[in-house]
Amino acid sequence: MKLFKDRPYAGKILADMLNQYADNPNTLILALPRGGVPVAFEVAKRLHLPMDVWLVRKLGHPQNKELAIGAISLGYVKVFNEELLKSFAVSPIEISKIVAEEEIELDRRNRRYRDSRPIPRLSNKTLVLIDDGVATGATMRAAITALRKFNPAKIIAAVPVGSTEACQELEAVADELICLYTPEPFGGVGAWYENFAQVNDLEVNDYLKKAQSYRPAPQAYEEHA
Repeated sequence: MKLFKDRPYAGKILADMLNQYADNPNTLILALPRGGVPVAFEVAKRLHLPMDVWLVRKLGHPQNKELAIGAISLGYVKVFNEELLKSFAVSPIEISKIVAEEEIELDRRNRRYRDSRPIPRLSNKTLVLIDDGVATGATMRAAITALRKFNPAKIIAAVPVGSTEACQELEAVADELICLYTPEPFGGVGAWYENFAQVNDLEVNDYLKKAQSYRPAPQAYEEHA
């Protein structure tokens, strides 16, 4: 059984669960690219809220790239899993090399998606962080941890579908979690969409341009951005 026709359809349903934030000048929609962008666009459109992308790159262990020892996000905020760093004895030199590599990709995506614009002011804001689903939740957890550095008033993690384990972990780090479905067995995010085609860079840019056309991006920016 499929739950959603496609990502935009999922975004429309998710918007209904976030209706209390409609037209709230203190609320900002942040999408995790690329799959979260079509979902977030529909939420932002229906609730008349500004939208941006939040870029985060996982810092993988030198011998196992899938093992996240930390993450780096917009604003060059770095977060690390100190327990893993100690357990696997990752040296400062290795960490610096990994960070440098991911900074390059972060810069590329920032230029590609955001034209390297300054980060919107996040302090004292309600941030709605959106993805198309969570299997492990690692990327969204890293994004939430990084966003905490900007002192927002509230962080809401919002997804159409997720595994029970990932959603339980996100509940512990977000101020509020909205997950429409936690089907079991989970089997992956794409299993619950009729159309789960990969979202490309051109589509991300198109969604962001359309979002700006009906609701200008915030004019206040982080001072250190």
